[in-house]
Amino acid sequence: MNALVLIVEDEPEISDILDAYLTREGFRTMRVADGRTAVELHLALKPDLILLDVTMPRLDGWEVLAEIRRRGSTPVIMITALDQDIDRLQGLRGGADDYIVKPFNPVEVVARAKAVLRRVGQSGIAGVLRVDYLAIDLDSYTAKIDADGGAHPLQLTLTEFRILAHMARVPTKAFTRGELVDACLPGGDALERTVDSHISNLRKKLEEAGALGMLSGIRGIGYRLAVTR
Repeated sequence: MNALVLIVEDEPEISDILDAYLTREGFRTMRVADGRTAVELHLALKPDLILLDVTMPRLDGWEVLAEIRRRGSTPVIMITALDQDIDRLQGLRGGADDYIVKPFNPVEVVARAKAVLRRVGQSGIAGVLRVDYLAIDLDSYTAKIDADGGAHPLQLTLTEFRILAHMARVPTKAFTRGELVDACLPGGDALERTVDSHISNLRKKLEEAGALGMLSGIRGIGYRLAVTR
């Protein structure tokens, strides 16, 4: 299955155009027209990319972006009529991966969406993340280590897979326990101390497959998926 793009836009004509061009290029799409629903669907669907308008009902784009960044590192492209430098800086400083001003060329939007996905380790077509000799298939929920001349599958729980995939999107980033809870753990398991147990099990499985030192603890912060070679 192809990358899922969440289109957050309250103008139906613009949403229709984005949806049509992205679908034609092989993306899966979901459309919402207000910020609150966008936040809810981000948690439920875990999209690969968000196209985010700023001026929307319930929650504006800045508030949505702040909430998305509090949870993790899902790529976000702002698409807005706000064309001042201060607006662009606000978006980029707030954690947006790109900023596109309306009116836009939809072909350019698709191209920039693909570029952002490539930067974070996805093609937008094949749902595979790679970090060194670690390969994570987002569609089949499988992961393996390619080392010592062979492939070593990782037998992961769903939570372990979510943590590994989330960290692999931004390798070398230090994730706090709170970030991992928000992005990867279901509501009934949302205690920060449970992250340590999941990480310990995940690290053991990585090391048994030959990925020594790939998952490390950062004192006072949390955990990091390191590039080891």
